[in-house]
Amino acid sequence: ALALAGTLSTLPFIGGEFMPKLEEGNLWVRSMMPNTVSFSYASQLADQMRLVFKKYPEVTDVVSQLGRPDDGTDPTSYFNCEFFVNLKPREDWRPGVTKASLVQEIESELRQIPGVNYNFSQTIQDNVEEAMSGVKGENSIKLFGNNLDDLESTANQIAKVMGTVPGVEDLSVIGELGQPNLLVRVDRERAARYGILPGDVNGVVQAAIGGQAVTQVLDGERRFDVVVRFLPQYRESAEAISDIPVSTPDGGRIPLKQVAEIVKQTGASFIYREDNARYIPVKFSVRGRDLQSTIAEAEKKLSEQVRIPPGYHYEWAGEFQELQAALARLEIVVPVSLLIVFFLLYSAFGNLRDALLLLGTVPLALIGGMLSLLATHTNFSIAAAVGFISLFGVSVLGGVILVSRIQQLREKDIPLAEAVVRGSELQLRPVLMAALSAAIGLLPASIATGIGSETQQPLARVVVGGMMTSAVLILLVLPAMYVIVHRSTGNRS
Repeated sequence: ALALAGTLSTLPFIGGEFMPKLEEGNLWVRSMMPNTVSFSYASQLADQMRLVFKKYPEVTDVVSQLGRPDDGTDPTSYFNCEFFVNLKPREDWRPGVTKASLVQEIESELRQIPGVNYNFSQTIQDNVEEAMSGVKGENSIKLFGNNLDDLESTANQIAKVMGTVPGVEDLSVIGELGQPNLLVRVDRERAARYGILPGDVNGVVQAAIGGQAVTQVLDGERRFDVVVRFLPQYRESAEAISDIPVSTPDGGRIPLKQVAEIVKQTGASFIYREDNARYIPVKFSVRGRDLQSTIAEAEKKLSEQVRIPPGYHYEWAGEFQELQAALARLEIVVPVSLLIVFFLLYSAFGNLRDALLLLGTVPLALIGGMLSLLATHTNFSIAAAVGFISLFGVSVLGGVILVSRIQQLREKDIPLAEAVVRGSELQLRPVLMAALSAAIGLLPASIATGIGSETQQPLARVVVGGMMTSAVLILLVLPAMYVIVHRSTGNRS
């Protein structure tokens, strides 16, 4: 009981995450420039960023992609530039350089380019993160509301508070405002004086600025629209647009500004929606700290320092959302699994006493698994949870073997104490061999450092640590508990 209580007291020191990050041997860096950046200037910045990556000896080659993909599946523009940075094998790196320190070095130099936000990930990881969070980032806070101005101002407050949380990196608000718009508002009364309909004015503006199809060209069986519009010098500024001639019914021409008001305003660059509700995302990553404690601290600071407008709310998205969903499922799966195990034990031994006694071996396996995570500084994750579930089954199996042998000896009229001692001696080798075979089999996976080993380590470390302690504790604790339980029931009978 003391060992179990001591183990449970270590829970606050074990971090939590959805899944361990898979080491892919590369970097996928996404740079977000201002929405209104031109193609030529974005291309210059991309060249400048590429030179930053190439100066590090750990980098073998860099491939960049500016704008949207050719298939049009990613609706973005020149402000988005993505870099695939391939890395050398770890043994060829400079002494003492880790991937975390390399990312920090690159990021500190890239930050010298003003007005650009970055997100550091890996090729496969980036696709998974975007699918989970809904934005181009590892995690995000989705602030839901109606007014774009209120959304953006509140999101900026959230980002300011998030910036004070240790471990939060790649922080930025994916702003929805900032797109320059030119609004042509038709004055119906003035247009009516000239006998011009509002639709006629809109048609002139569309043809002059956006272009209008006037005919088609046939090339075999293919048809192509022929579009005409004004030359650039007649539509490159608000003043030039205001002088666009509009035809009147009597054959005259008047400038557009006489029947319409041309207004410059700032509109929305993006409008994110989910479940028919508008939201603005604040994206961020977590590095150098576990996800669960980082979000817990962030949640506390946000509740204390940020006032959310009435009718607005925010949700966590990305890895943390998946972690919460997985933990909620485990809260159902684990009790149901233990209940099924209990019924199987009850049907096998025919009494409630032995079934509960064997089910009590589950905490014995928990002790070693938790201590293993704590000793190796491994975060609790879904992989570790799978290890615990398998460990519980093996632990119960060891108890079943021991109790079955003790009961076989008691059926031969051997006294209780002697049957327990002899049964423990006879089952010492089988229980230890079962535990050692599982522990030794997973030991290489628990200490591996190659690419892909990160996903195996939590499960392997839980099983190795749990099997070592559960085997010893089963041989020491379970016989004593068996004697106590059966002696007390024997005295009552």
